[in-house]
Amino acid sequence: MSHLPDIFTQVAVLLFLAACIGALGIRMKQPLIVAYIAVGIIAGPSVLSLVSVNDQVDLLSKLGITLLLFIVGLKLDLHIIRTMGPVALATGLGQVIFTSVVGYFIAVSLGMPPISALYVAVALTFSSTIIIVKLLSDKKEVDSLHGRIALGFLIVQDLVVVFVMIGLNTLSSSTDQSSAFLTTLTVLAKGLGFLVIIVLIARYVFPRLLRLMSQSKELLVMFAIAWAVMLAMLGDSLGFSKEVGAFVAGVSLASTPYRDALGARLVSLRDFLLVFFFIDLGARLDLSLLGSQVGDAVIFSLFVLIGNPLIVMVIMGVLGYRKRTGFLAGLTVAQISEFSLILAALGLSLGHISAETMGLITLVGLITISASTYMIIFSYPLYERLAPWLGIFERNNPFREVSQVDVADDGVEDIILFGSGRYGAGIASTLRQQGCRVFIIDYNPELVHKGDQMGFPIIYGDAEDPEFLTSLPLASASWVVCTVRDEHVSRALVHALRDNSYAGRIAVTAHDPIEAKRLSSAGADLVLVPFADAAVEAAARILEKTDQPAVREVLYQEEQK
Repeated sequence: MSHLPDIFTQVAVLLFLAACIGALGIRMKQPLIVAYIAVGIIAGPSVLSLVSVNDQVDLLSKLGITLLLFIVGLKLDLHIIRTMGPVALATGLGQVIFTSVVGYFIAVSLGMPPISALYVAVALTFSSTIIIVKLLSDKKEVDSLHGRIALGFLIVQDLVVVFVMIGLNTLSSSTDQSSAFLTTLTVLAKGLGFLVIIVLIARYVFPRLLRLMSQSKELLVMFAIAWAVMLAMLGDSLGFSKEVGAFVAGVSLASTPYRDALGARLVSLRDFLLVFFFIDLGARLDLSLLGSQVGDAVIFSLFVLIGNPLIVMVIMGVLGYRKRTGFLAGLTVAQISEFSLILAALGLSLGHISAETMGLITLVGLITISASTYMIIFSYPLYERLAPWLGIFERNNPFREVSQVDVADDGVEDIILFGSGRYGAGIASTLRQQGCRVFIIDYNPELVHKGDQMGFPIIYGDAEDPEFLTSLPLASASWVVCTVRDEHVSRALVHALRDNSYAGRIAVTAHDPIEAKRLSSAGADLVLVPFADAAVEAAARILEKTDQPAVREVLYQEEQK
C-alpha cells in the first residue's frame, strides 16, 4: 500500500524523485535508465512504499513502450545497413547467435529451467540503441567508421527484437505443441495481410492525408501518436503484440518527408513516458529476492561486458577491419538494453518466466549499463592499455581500412590533411590550386565514398590511431594539417607524430584562442581558429581596397589576442 493519498500525488512524487536522482545520475555520467529504475526501487514497496504499482502507471509505461517502438520504426535507416555492407549483418546476427547460444548454456548450467534460460539468453543479446547513440553523439563519433558499424548492427538487433516478439506471442497463443504450427501459420497470414494493408495506406492514402495534416504541426504530431497507438492495438488484437504494431506504424511513415520532424517532436514525449516504464519496473522488484541472485547476475554481466565485445572483434577482424575499429565498435554491445527489459516484462506477463527471472535480468541490466557507459566514455585510454594484447583480432592485411597511399604519381605528398568537411575541403582545394599535392584522410565513410565526386580522392583513417599514422608518407610530407575541431584529437595527433619522429610541421584546429594557446604549448606549429581566421581574411580583403594598412595590422593583432 502507498503512504500517499491519491495517484496525482504519487505521480508528483515520482517525477520529483526522478528529476533529483536523474541529476545525480548525470553527475555520475550514467544513463537515465539506471536512475529511473533506482527511483522505482526507492519509491516502491521494497523501500519507502511511497507509491504502489497501479493501472495508471502501467498505462503510461505501455504508451511509452509504444512510442519507443514507433520511433525505432520511424528512424529505421536501412541505408546504414546497405552502406556498411556485410559487416552490419554479419556482426549483428553473429553476436546475437553467439550470445544467445552461449548465454543459454550458462543459464542452464546455473540450474535455470529451459524457458527461463532461453529468456535470459535472448535478453543478453540486445544492446541499447538509445544509450549508444547518445554516447556516440556526445563523443562526436556517430559518423566515424566504428560508429556507423555500431549503428548498423544495432538496427539489425532492433529487427531481431521484432521477430522475437512475434515468436513469443505465437508461443503464448498455442495451447499445445500440435497446434503450434497452425497457430504460427495463422499469425503469419494475419501479419502478411496486415502489412499489405499498411503498405497500401502508406502508398495511396498518406501522401494526401499527411499533406493536409502538416498544415498544423500539432495536428501532425497528434495523428502520428494516434496512428502508433491504433496500430499497436491492432497488432495486439491480431496476436503479434502492441510493440510490433507500433513498430510497423513507424516504418509506414519512415519514407515520408515528415519523419525527421515527427521524430524530433516525439522523442521528448517518449522519454517522459518511458520514465514510468522504468519506475514501474523498479517498483516491481523484490529486493529480498535479488540478494540470492547477485552471484548469477555477476556471471551474466561479465559475459556481456567481455564476451559480447570479443565476438564483435573476432567477426570484424575476420572481415578485414583493424583491431582498433573492432574494439571501439565492440564496446557498444557491452550492455543489455531497454528492449531486454521489455522482453522480460512481456515474458512475465505471458507467464513464461517468474518474478525472480525478471529481477535477475533487471539486475544484469543495471550492472552492464552502468559499467559499459564508463567503458565507452573512456574507450581511447582503455584501448591504449589493451592494444598490445589485441593483435590476435587483426588480420595481417586489414584490407577494409588499408588504402593505397600513392595519390601522387611519384608517391610523394606535400601535405597530409585530416578532415574533409567544409573547412578541410576548402583548405585542400585552395592548396591544390596552388600546386600542392594534398593527401586527404577522413573518418567519415560517407565523405570517403564521395571523395571522387568532390574532385579529389579521400581515404579512410583516424587521426587518433597511432598505428594508422605509421602507414602514411610522413617522411615526404612537409605539413600535417588536422581540421578536426576536437582538442583531444589534436593533442593525440601531435603526440603521435612526435613519437614517430615526424620532422615536418603540424597544423591543428581549435575552437577559440584559449584552446589554441593550449595546443600551441602541446607542440603544434600552427593553430587555426576557423571563425577568427575567416574574419581576419574577410577584413584583409576589405582593407585591400583601402589605404589603411595600419588598421589591417591592428585587426590581425586583436584577433591573435
